[in-house]
Amino acid sequence: MIFLELFYTFFFIGMFTIGGGYAMLTLIQHQVVTVHGWISAEAFTDIVAISQMTPGPIGINSATYIGYSVIEAMGYSHAACIAGSFLATSAVVLPSFLITYWICRLYSRLKQNAVFSEVLKSFKPLVIGLLGAATLVLITPATFPDYISWILFAAAFALSFFTRMSPILLIALAGVAGYLIYGT
Repeated sequence: MIFLELFYTFFFIGMFTIGGGYAMLTLIQHQVVTVHGWISAEAFTDIVAISQMTPGPIGINSATYIGYSVIEAMGYSHAACIAGSFLATSAVVLPSFLITYWICRLYSRLKQNAVFSEVLKSFKPLVIGLLGAATLVLITPATFPDYISWILFAAAFALSFFTRMSPILLIALAGVAGYLIYGT
């Protein structure tokens, strides 16, 4: 029964959390501390700290650790605790996986549709505008301190806009140029 509750709880968290791992933390805390009482608030704080120190998304790391801790607190074996970790982790990522899978299937069916193609084309200026707005918000004296940075930005933009250069190659070249200009 606890395994089913664990799966349902983390599936629910994965399904209704928008905004990434840090956005998940509030819902995870509410579910595992307040609703189910599986762990204490102090233990949850420790789990968040450990999840921040380990590589990977904090929401998934928290789910993994909580899945293990909940099953361990119930007195199950080490193997069952690992299964609890796997179950909680799988449950929290399953909604995103399913949504992405369905979107890919829908796209593969509709990509030849003329109306769908036109709708996607109309999104390009919106995406460019959003990226531009985010760039302008992030431009501060600390992030673009001198004219050389602006020249590098303009060169990267021109190469990206006027050629079909791979974004990975463009990032690598910008990194090399930055290293050669600014040193370590």
